[in-house]
Amino acid sequence: MPSMVVIATTAVPDHLRGALSRWTSEVVPGIFVGSVSARVRDRLWHAVTEVVGNGAAILIHPAATEQGYAIRTAGTRRRVPVDFDGLTLIRMTAARTVKEV
Repeated sequence: MPSMVVIATTAVPDHLRGALSRWTSEVVPGIFVGSVSARVRDRLWHAVTEVVGNGAAILIHPAATEQGYAIRTAGTRRRVPVDFDGLTLIRMTAARTVKEV
């Protein structure tokens, strides 16, 4: 049974955006929304994780949790989902700094 998914991307290759837009709608640049089966969702996410590189991506989909959804992330990011007693919270990590030589 299809369910709604949201995939947000930052700095990913154009061909990935094209692949995602075959199954979802890009409502604003980098934000894809669609209603797909779990199988299609997992295959899309696999494609994202394979090519995300230095970019970042997040997938939000319905799940049997207290919040009613699950979060998956890939790539480099400052926001990291953390399980806190059954709730998914977002932890911010420190910004990367460039070392001077």
